[in-house]
Parts: sequence; C-alpha cells; structure tokens
Amino acid sequence: MQYSSIPLAQTVVLHCKAQGISRIVISPGSRNAPLTISFLADPFFDCYSIVDERAAGFFALGLAQRNQEPTVLVCTSGSALLNYYPAVSEAYYSGIPLVVISADRPSYLIDKGYGQTIKQEGVFGKHVIFSSPLIQDASHAVERYNRFMPKDLQYNQEVISQKNHTLLATAFSQLKATNRPIHLNTPFEEPLYQEAPLYESTLAPPAKEAYVSHSESEAVHKTLSDPELKALWEGANRIMVIVGVLYPNAPDYLSNELVEWLSKDPRVLVFTETTSNVHHPEFIDSIDNIIAPMESHLDAAAIGAALSPDLLVTIGGAVVSKKIKNFLNQYTPKLHWQIQNEIVVNPFFTHFTCFRPTADAFFSPAFQKPISLEMPPLDTPKKRALGYKSSYKAHIENYTASCPFSDFYAFYHLLNALPNNTVLHLANSATIRYAQLFSVKSSVSVYCNRGTSGIDGSTATAIGASVASQVQTTLVTGDLGFFYDSNGLWNKYIPKDFKIILINNQGGGIFRVLPGKTDSDNFRTYFETVHELSAQALCNLHGFEYNSAQDKDSLANELASFFQRNNGPSLLEIKTPRTENEGVLMNFFKTLKAYY
Repeated sequence: MQYSSIPLAQTVVLHCKAQGISRIVISPGSRNAPLTISFLADPFFDCYSIVDERAAGFFALGLAQRNQEPTVLVCTSGSALLNYYPAVSEAYYSGIPLVVISADRPSYLIDKGYGQTIKQEGVFGKHVIFSSPLIQDASHAVERYNRFMPKDLQYNQEVISQKNHTLLATAFSQLKATNRPIHLNTPFEEPLYQEAPLYESTLAPPAKEAYVSHSESEAVHKTLSDPELKALWEGANRIMVIVGVLYPNAPDYLSNELVEWLSKDPRVLVFTETTSNVHHPEFIDSIDNIIAPMESHLDAAAIGAALSPDLLVTIGGAVVSKKIKNFLNQYTPKLHWQIQNEIVVNPFFTHFTCFRPTADAFFSPAFQKPISLEMPPLDTPKKRALGYKSSYKAHIENYTASCPFSDFYAFYHLLNALPNNTVLHLANSATIRYAQLFSVKSSVSVYCNRGTSGIDGSTATAIGASVASQVQTTLVTGDLGFFYDSNGLWNKYIPKDFKIILINNQGGGIFRVLPGKTDSDNFRTYFETVHELSAQALCNLHGFEYNSAQDKDSLANELASFFQRNNGPSLLEIKTPRTENEGVLMNFFKTLKAYY
C-alpha cells in the first residue's frame, strides 16, 4: 500500500487504525491531500466524500450518533475548518465522539498573506475536550524546514515522531473517556502528493499503555448502595424522574429491569421525552400536556404544589420541555440528582448533585430488591397524573378528528403512520415541540440534535445516521431548517429508503406562538421569515422523488403509500396554512384545561 510520503500523515492514520476508527468523512482540498491519500490507501477505512464542510460535519455526526462510535472529519486549511464548528458544538453538548483532523500550512506561513491560512490552533475553544497542533516533520521538505522554521522550534525527526505519538495517544484517551470531540491540527509543507510505503518508525502500532488514562471528573461516583443516598431515596414521599435524550442501544440506555422497577414505585412519577426512547404505560410521555393546561388553571397554585417533588432525578441528556423547566423553577425540589450528564447540568437551578454512573449502575443496588413501602399513600402525584394522562390521550383523538388541517393535524397523522422498527430523526424548533405532544411507537428509534438545538444540520445528520444504521430513516423537518440545510442533500450515499417529511408553513411558524407582535411587516420579515419556496426543485436537483399534500384528503392518500416507495430517496412536502397553525395549537391547550 502506498501512503503519503509525509511521516505525520502516516502517524495520524496509524493511530486512527489502532483505535478501530474506520469511518472517515473527507471534504476535498489540497492541503489535506497527505491525509486523504493515506486514509484511501488502507482498505480498513470507509471513506466518504462530502464537499460542503458544514454538511460534512453533521453527516459525520449522524454516523457517530447512531452507534456512538467515533468518526473522523478531514478538511483542508483555512475557512474550511470553521464550517465544522456547528457540528462540533453539537457533538460536544450531545456527547458524540468526533475526531476533527484539520490540515494546515506550516506555522511560519500563518499571517503572511498566503491563501487559506488562519489561526487554526485552538479554534474550537472549549467546545472540544482536547485540542493540539501536531508537529511538522523535519524529514519532509528539508530545505524549507531548515530555512523558515525558527531555530528554537526545530527538532530532529525522531523527537518529532515521539512527540506526535504522545500527543495522539493523549487525544484518543480523552476521546474514549468522554465521548466528546477532539481536534488535531496537522501542518504540512509542500510537496503534498508524493507517496511511499509505511516508514519503519510507524510500522508498529502504539502500545496500549501509550493511551494515557483520562483524569476523572469531579462527578460523584456513589450509587444507592451508599447509606446516605439510600436513606434520602427511601425517605422521599414524592419523587419526579425526568428522562431526557437517550440513544437506543447506547451503553447508558435504561434497562427494562430498571424501567419496570421505577414503574412499580407509587411515589415515583416518571416523565419521558420523545428523545428518551423510553416507554412504559405508567410513564408520562407528553410533559407539556400535563403542565400547559395547569398554567392558566384557576387552581394552578394548588395543582402545582401537589405535583412538585421532594426529590427530582434527571437522567440522560437535554430536556426539551420549557414548561417543565419553568415549573421546577417555580416549585423547586429539595433535592436534585442528575445522572449521566456532566456537561449540561441543572437547567432547573436547583441544589443538585451530579452522579457519573449510568442510571442502571446508580439504581442497581436498590432495584435488585422489591419495592417495600409500608403504607403507600392512597393519592399521589403519580396516580393523579396517570388519571389525567388517560383523559388527554382521549382528548387528542377527539380534537384531531375535528380540528382544521394544520401543523397539529399533520404531526398527529404522520407520527401514527411511521412504520414499526424504523428510525425517526426530528429537526429542531417547532418540529420537536409538536412531536412532544404525541406518542411515538415504542419500536421507532428517535433522534434529534438537542445539544445546541439549532435548526442547522438536521438533514445532513439524518442522512449520516441512515448510512450508519441501514434501517429505514425518516427525517421530519420544518421549512426554514430544510432550506437552510439544503446542501445536506448534496450527498451520493443517501439510501434508497431514506424519507423526508417537510412541514412547510411558509415561515418560522414557532415565532407566531411566542410572545410578540405577529401582524407587522417587520415581524413577517425578520422573525417569521415568510416565503413561498417549494422543495420540488431541490428534489429534482438531488434525485429525490417529490410528493405533496395540502389538505386532509391528500395527506391521507400520501401517507398510505409514502413509506413503501423505496426505489430512491423521497420527500413528502406537507403545506399547512401559515396563519391558522397558531390558533389550532393554542385552542388544544385551552381545551385541555377542562380535564383537570
């Protein structure tokens, strides 16, 4: 096999292979040619070419998100690297292992007016867990190295190789310990395209001990085997558990045993978000349907006080529901235990403790034994909430049967139409918030970029995940996010059964729900961003089958066959009335009050 003749490129590839990282997403360029040549030379690696670096970043995010396995991003120097930033920040806050390897010009050319040179070192700041420049080889382009490299920065090649091995070992140790992104900046001097076999100094894979241990965080390692924690758990009368983002099949996913154990405790009220992928009849899967009608109820204070917990336990990643955050800001629990998330901590501004073990490890000392409460209270927040749950489920059915064609109507029917054992990717903004109002089939795996919650990158992420999963994947997205991320469709790897459902309400409909004036030209232009775009031309450009629906009958007809059309990727554009969606949603919450 012929690799790049530059030792640093060979060393980087060697370490990736030693770590078992096989998926490499490359954006074409010149300065990164040594890396591209070396990754392509080894059949161990699966390489993908994505031109737009912003789309490439999210495509790699989707690959890594699906199986929680690291994915490498490779780009050329200059502004190309900056386009990774949205995906890198999402990976950091979502706990997704990305390895960003940026090519760079030699340090002596930075700020000298050469094309595509910027200050790349440390460009991602605190949004990566490790960042370091690697050291330019002295054995390549020797004349230029000796002439331009400052004398106090010159080393012999043996020292350079050893330093680079150490830096790479440290970087991958941090990646493995935290599942968060790292950035390696690799300077290359021309010539860039020469090839050679592996050098002897890089033939042997690094020893396991080279990958140094990651220093432990300050997160507490205790479990319910601790007598003090056990006493607090058993002494609490009202316990609220909120399950945020959890990826199916991930190591920290909740076991069926733990789910059953929590469901049997009459003190424990469990709220699960759509992104938790946790399902149980005794759990509340639509938080806002509980909290929203309470907010304007005449007895709101009494209902809120009765629902408020002594002990709050949060599990997993980000929580979408703003209403539960506002509720717990107002009715503050005495104790808050946060499990499995050390980055996004305490959105409820409570007195809290962060525990590092997974939820199963944390609770296992307790759920190995049956629940033994001497006198369970006859009326608990859990019992009341479950009674209300049956009411709002029935109300959703009745309300949807009679409400106008709208976003609300469309989401109810499209979620019901999803095939079993498929993957659902939800875009942000209104999309995820509408999805939270309804139940999603337990066999459907749900993903959403809730690390930074931006509208950018949902399309590219979903495509990357579909490539990784080889399971039919459906992206549900809004119009602004879809058109913003249209370069995500510039991708030759899209599976034939990949689906997009686009809710096109001709603007940022969520802004009509938020407080503020909605009847001015400034609002329509600078907030709602009213438009008349259709996805049909983009579908024609990128080879998607295009379908549309604009009323109840056409939606029913399309959903009846949309998921069976697998001769190529396809898109269903659901055109809803821009000015009516807000009223349908607000009326839904208003009518829910009658069931309290």
